[in-house]
Amino acid sequence: MLTLVRTNKDNPDFHQLVTALDADLAITDGEDHTFYNQFNGIENIKYVVLGYIDRQAIACGAIKKYSPTQMEVKRMYVNPDHRGKAYAGIILNELEAWSADLGYSYCILETGINQTPAIKLYLKAGYERTENYGQYIGIANSLCFRKGVRG
Repeated sequence: MLTLVRTNKDNPDFHQLVTALDADLAITDGEDHTFYNQFNGIENIKYVVLGYIDRQAIACGAIKKYSPTQMEVKRMYVNPDHRGKAYAGIILNELEAWSADLGYSYCILETGINQTPAIKLYLKAGYERTENYGQYIGIANSLCFRKGVRG
């Protein structure tokens, strides 16, 4: 069973998972990795969800304030040995609930066109494509999504 923990960017388990995530993204992003990587720093992230199995961190996700009404989902990752078990969806649901708890109305996110499993996850979770925002405006390889998290 997956145990969720709300924490912050200083958690060493988060750092370990982000290192693995960055290694995966370097492969799937290919030549675009340098561009995307510049937006993946964790210094401005205050809210992190970790997923544990038998006290081992196997999944993570984070949110950071984007606007007064929107939180941006960042750093979603599940260890390859634990994929296909709906853990990413569980992490995403917790991030959305936390965003709502903090008073935000929407979650937004960006993913690359080569991130097929991520795109499927976000669509299944009820996210809708939206115009690219912020640093992703005009970037053809970026797909942006949005979902309301408060009724």
